[in-house]
Amino acid sequence: MGRVRRLLTRPIVIAALALGTVAVAVGVYWFQPWKLWVDETVRESAPVSTGAPGEGTRTLATGTLISHEHTTTGTVRVLRLPDGSRTLRLEGLDTSNGPDLRVLITDAPVKEGRAGWHVFDDGAHVSLGKLKGNKGDQNYALPADLDLDRYGSVSIWCDRFDVSFGAAALARA
Repeated sequence: MGRVRRLLTRPIVIAALALGTVAVAVGVYWFQPWKLWVDETVRESAPVSTGAPGEGTRTLATGTLISHEHTTTGTVRVLRLPDGSRTLRLEGLDTSNGPDLRVLITDAPVKEGRAGWHVFDDGAHVSLGKLKGNKGDQNYALPADLDLDRYGSVSIWCDRFDVSFGAAALARA
């Protein structure tokens, strides 16, 4: 027991223990491993038409999410509301939770497998904000000047690690 006590009082050992403690704290903050076991479910309703008959909400584009870094399923719809505004809607989303997840609309092609993991922030892309939850249905307002002919894909993007959890190519309706 005396040898251990003497060892623990040496400056080099104290410095190594302090450095190790700081490294573990930074690693826990950076990776946020508890999010692997915590799901956040969001159940937003689809935007409702409040216009005159025949002026309802229209679907402009649709897509199906494929998995990239994490298993991801669900569908994407781009909706035009009667007032002319547009909303990107995620429906039946099911993916892993993670640190700093965002919804990106991009000009990158959707590629299956590892080839598609890192491409969505390479070209033109617009962040629609933080992912509200890793499960459920949710709505994101699209900028009024966003050209849907230029942006043809959506990614659930981990900004912390620059990787796509899943993505969908948008097909015009």
